Amino acid sequence: MSFTSREIRSTIGANHSLALSLATQPVGDPADDEVIVRIEAAPLNPSDIGLMLGPAKISTMRADGSGLVFDLPSDGLDGLAARIDKPIPIGTEAAGTVVAAGANARALEGRVVGLWGGGMYADYRRIAASAVVPLPDGMRAADGAGMFVNPMTALGFVETARRGGHRAMVHTAAASNLGQMLQKICLADDITLVNIVRSRSQEALMHDIGATLVLNSSEDDFTERLTDMLAKTGATVAFDAIGGGTLGGAILRAMERAAARDMREYSRYGSGLFKQLYIYGNLDPGQTLLDRTSLGYDWSVSGWLLMPFLRAAGASVIAQMQARIIRERSTIFASSFSREIGLAEALTPEILRAFERRSTGDKFLINPTLDR
Repeated sequence: MSFTSREIRSTIGANHSLALSLATQPVGDPADDEVIVRIEAAPLNPSDIGLMLGPAKISTMRADGSGLVFDLPSDGLDGLAARIDKPIPIGTEAAGTVVAAGANARALEGRVVGLWGGGMYADYRRIAASAVVPLPDGMRAADGAGMFVNPMTALGFVETARRGGHRAMVHTAAASNLGQMLQKICLADDITLVNIVRSRSQEALMHDIGATLVLNSSEDDFTERLTDMLAKTGATVAFDAIGGGTLGGAILRAMERAAARDMREYSRYGSGLFKQLYIYGNLDPGQTLLDRTSLGYDWSVSGWLLMPFLRAAGASVIAQMQARIIRERSTIFASSFSREIGLAEALTPEILRAFERRSTGDKFLINPTLDR
């Protein structure tokens, strides 16, 4: 049986442009240890949107043939040499039905599975059988589509904090789909989590799911309340989805001020309490601003990515995480989507502007069967 698949690709040109296109190509027969999955649900995660659009200037978007074209800033090619003129398939994770399987994977034929590994914004995906996870009987593809990136990231945060000896955590952009999962994990595992949001509606959302430690960064007394909360909880590690601006630095400063309350002797080097900020998102693409004179000397700022964490964690930890995600898929790790769109529909200006905003509670799901 032969299959032809459409696939969303992102290409950066040497002429300082970025093109999104819908390419069509044949899908080769599966090897002995491979399967072909008909994609029926693929989430538009922020990391996927970031890869799709890169540094493109959204205001310059224009239709061009079968896709969209954007201008890049004059310095938009910095660090992107390896991408120039190389179409990149988009989409980290998905779910769908196995429609063909190699000799060693016949048992998967007809099963609804979750999968990850890139190139998921497509009609079909040929992939190693080891990269798919059969979903429980009766579970829809839409319910299993988001079982990798956000759930494993949330569990990865908890594991990272534990390994670092931190007894409480801070999370920014906490009302996101990922943030809600993290709060539910912390409630189930009795872990203290300080949630930072940006609006009163987000505060209410977090309280509705059981969060008790919620701070609104737009309030005038945010810094004072944050310091009080960190002094109370002893939180010394933060996971920041914002990236740019002053919020990360404000969290480290509040940790230092909270620690200083217990200092009995003055030290020019600060409290001596180790404070860790992990930046894992890029909601603000600007510079990360830190006033290091107010942080003491025992602190660190690092990037956090899921794949390096998983490589370091090892197969046993990954298996435990996947088993928990499947077991609690309809509770802790449930994802909700505000809109389901077709594959070609994702490349229409109106839809792209909507999901590019990455608004809280407005998460899109691509279902290629809608316009195949």
